[in-house]
Amino acid sequence: MFDFDSLREIWSTMKKNKLRTFLTGFSVAWGIFMLIVLLGAGNGLGNGIAHNFRNMAENTVTCWSRYTTLPYKGFLPNRRIRFTEEDVHALKQLHPEIDRISPDNYRNDTISFGQEYFTGGIQSVYPDFASIIYIPVLAGNGRFINEVDLQERRKVVVISPRIAEILFRDSVQAVGSHVKIGNLMFQVIGIYKDENNSSDSPAYIPFTTGRLLYANDNPVQRIRFTLRGINSQEAEDAFMERYRLTMARRHQFDPDDKNAIGWWTTGSEFRMWQGMNNGIALFIWIVGIGTLMAGIVGVSNIMLITVRERTKEFGIRKAIGAKPSSILRLIIVESVLVTAVFGYIGMVTGIGLTELINYGMEMAGVGSGGSANPEQNTTVFRNPTVDLGIALAATGVLIVAGVLAGYFPARKAVKITAIEAMRQE
Repeated sequence: MFDFDSLREIWSTMKKNKLRTFLTGFSVAWGIFMLIVLLGAGNGLGNGIAHNFRNMAENTVTCWSRYTTLPYKGFLPNRRIRFTEEDVHALKQLHPEIDRISPDNYRNDTISFGQEYFTGGIQSVYPDFASIIYIPVLAGNGRFINEVDLQERRKVVVISPRIAEILFRDSVQAVGSHVKIGNLMFQVIGIYKDENNSSDSPAYIPFTTGRLLYANDNPVQRIRFTLRGINSQEAEDAFMERYRLTMARRHQFDPDDKNAIGWWTTGSEFRMWQGMNNGIALFIWIVGIGTLMAGIVGVSNIMLITVRERTKEFGIRKAIGAKPSSILRLIIVESVLVTAVFGYIGMVTGIGLTELINYGMEMAGVGSGGSANPEQNTTVFRNPTVDLGIALAATGVLIVAGVLAGYFPARKAVKITAIEAMRQE
């Protein structure tokens, strides 16, 4: 049984070798500290990039029409391709990979309420548009456009916080009020969340209503949709070729004419980001574990030295009746105490540093939405903290490694006979 006298004896041994104990413990503490700091840095980078991509779905395609450069079936080059709403329905039917889809039409117009007015963008969209580019409407601020608005061509509008701030200065409830867009009255049904509070953020109306309002203009400027089941660059390229062929058939242009329509996808950027993030995480774990291993090797070497110095003492213990298990336990507990205590110090210090950095960033408004100019609040580093479970798991692994580091030298010590041990100098 392990008692208080054994602990006192271990403490006495450590006090006799203060420098050696400190250097051993420091290598352990430094290893766990560096692992946590590196993991925090990796998490901060990943969180920052993820935050900058927060306003788009993972696999989004934005398409727009352009001019042809090749003749085709009697049509001359330099012909403008014009998308239609029928294209949207056809794409949904012909390509099962398309999940959510919305046409998009943008115009500048004046929104007025009483004596106040705002000149800015009016965007005609489908309900799916909110989930494609992430336009949240928080509880208590109304709602976004729905299918009934679309089918009944309702004159409703969802405005930005900046528009609400300009138009409704006298504490008038914005949601439910009527504003004038051009010469028509629209009811405000929602105020969406806009972290930047930008004056460039548009108001949204049902696409069918906008089609009537701007009937003389190009009916569909852009088509946006998300893809499902497209997980590689090869699959994305193959889909985009099928998409180009579909649009070429519908609008009578050469399928090889790559200038007729343009597109931009987020899938390749997301995959590049994920690959980079995974590579950084792997590098951090390799470096961190290597640092931990250096500390563990240091503990093992120190325990070997300790056993060699105390070989004669162990021989005397065995000669007066001490059991090998008691000697084994004595060495292992000393190893565990060093790794556990200093490992805990390293863990607390590492977590404390990452939390302090995160607190300082929040106070400075870096990447947290609290800066004086939110429009410049873009950062690649955000919330550089480590999950407590990971930190505890790493410390637990370190303690287990400390047990093994002490076990092998201890086993070597108990195998020596009492006479051989007492002969050691």
